[in-house]
Amino acid sequence: MIGKNTKFYSLILIIIDTLVLLGAFVLAYIARVKYDPRPLLVNIHAYDYLYAYILIIPFWILIFAFLGLYQSSTYNRRLVEWSKIAVGSFIGVLLVIGWQYVSGEKILPARLVAVYVLIAAFILIVIEREVLRLIRSLMFRYGKGVSRVLLIGESEATSDIARNLANTVKSGYQIVAIAGPKKIVPNELKVQHYPLVENALRDIKVNNITTIIQTDLYDSADRNQKILGSAQSHHISYSFIPGEAEFYSGKNTIDVFLGYPMISVYQTPLVGWGAIAKRIFDLIISLVLAIIVIPILLVIYIIKKIADPGPAFYISKRLSRFSEPIKLIKFRSMDAKYGARDASEDFREMGRADLIPEYEKNRKVENDPRITGFGKFLRATSLDELPQIFNVIKGDLSLVGPRPILPQEIKLAHDRTALLHSVKSGVTGIWQVSGRNELTFDERIELELYYAQNWTFWLDIKILFKTIGVVLRKKGAK
Repeated sequence: MIGKNTKFYSLILIIIDTLVLLGAFVLAYIARVKYDPRPLLVNIHAYDYLYAYILIIPFWILIFAFLGLYQSSTYNRRLVEWSKIAVGSFIGVLLVIGWQYVSGEKILPARLVAVYVLIAAFILIVIEREVLRLIRSLMFRYGKGVSRVLLIGESEATSDIARNLANTVKSGYQIVAIAGPKKIVPNELKVQHYPLVENALRDIKVNNITTIIQTDLYDSADRNQKILGSAQSHHISYSFIPGEAEFYSGKNTIDVFLGYPMISVYQTPLVGWGAIAKRIFDLIISLVLAIIVIPILLVIYIIKKIADPGPAFYISKRLSRFSEPIKLIKFRSMDAKYGARDASEDFREMGRADLIPEYEKNRKVENDPRITGFGKFLRATSLDELPQIFNVIKGDLSLVGPRPILPQEIKLAHDRTALLHSVKSGVTGIWQVSGRNELTFDERIELELYYAQNWTFWLDIKILFKTIGVVLRKKGAK
């Protein structure tokens, strides 16, 4: 959602990045020329050095722009931003070296200057952007630069977006009004509710709305056009977010067909070379991890045999890619007599039928009475999942992917099983690191559908890093 505030922030980033890069060049020159007694390759006056780099900086900024460092989709995601800064800094240094080679002018007094520029540029720009992120959060806290939103829709997606944007300090958005049925307005939000969208549009100036977000199209084309027209006539931002997850695919293409815009929805990027590249990545990483975790597995196995007699491992039949059955390996965390059938049957036999509604809604319960004392430790630390590394090596699982579902859960996924299982299931996935513990089964399916349709290596790497943080902090989906 690109608005005036987003464009202004991008402009600020460009200006400060330019100054920071200039500072990095100066520091690199001083560190090598002034404080390093070793002889230089060539004596370059500070003025000539700076003049050359002032000419280079605009091209370096263009490299940053090409990498998307001035887009909200990048600077709102810390890990993605840092990785692109690293890539941009490296390419920028190659640009400096190439400039010297092509122009024939000596602009590097010593080889180490290029190394110093690379290190200084990366560190200083990361620090600069973290400071700007902090300043922006403080401004949001005091209502400065915040987008005031009118949210229009009538589906669960409308409520979900309202809840996620409610933290203004983090999101930069303030939900001012919601137009739609009363049931979609989250109880915890104190916002203006409009049963009729026409009344909400009438009060755009009264509520000082700067952004309209629509999640559902009305049956009336005139009504939809009126919403878009209101945004245009008031010169405010308008975004449409389809409530159906299938339309979020990053592989969608837009073309013109018989004079109409046509959206072609592709199932998943994980076909052909994408699937091959992901398998190679999984195999290399899992083999390295196996060497590290085998000693840990042996220790857990011994403790398990002493503290909780019975089978150390639990083999669970799950469904992975193309709904093919696999044997999922985990350390047993439940009493040995449980786990062979659906949990609702176990709860009924235990006299804990009160847990069945929670299980049927979320396919899990917060305090499962079937779990042993040592099993609780294994689950809390996620150590029970370690044996799945061998499922990855075998090819049953991927490191990252949708959760492998139980055969009896197929009917709960309705008609989305085919799309969900167009990719291989994973040890970890997007819902586990979403930071939202109270997800229903349907909400988890929505997240995993998003992953299946929008897979990239960047997304996998981000999820893997987030998984480490989630495990260490004992947070996230369980």
